[in-house]
Amino acid sequence: MTPAPVKPAIPISTLEAIDVRVGTIRRVEEVPKSDKLLRLTVFFGDHERTILAGMKAERPDYAALVGRQALFVVNLEPRKMMGEISQGMVFDLGYADGVLPALAIPEREVPDGTRAG
Repeated sequence: MTPAPVKPAIPISTLEAIDVRVGTIRRVEEVPKSDKLLRLTVFFGDHERTILAGMKAERPDYAALVGRQALFVVNLEPRKMMGEISQGMVFDLGYADGVLPALAIPEREVPDGTRAG
């Protein structure tokens, strides 16, 4: 793989506006009529959210995601996909570069809701 060019520089305030937190995936379900989407129920320490992720095709054993911690963007505007609302975005590394995707995970277990940055 050849790394993509680095995107243009942004001010630190842009990065500080993104709320990235650790959450534990509690449930993974198929989204009806979708070949790509999985419905993740994610716990962030004080609440749960439903996050839709287009990672079904890359993970034949997606049930193995249950209990895993990962990084999520939690302050995106809710987005409707396949008739359902997604309340965030999972950091899934590699898809944009044609690499088999992998979750962005903490080095060790940390409390759910812990912020990145």
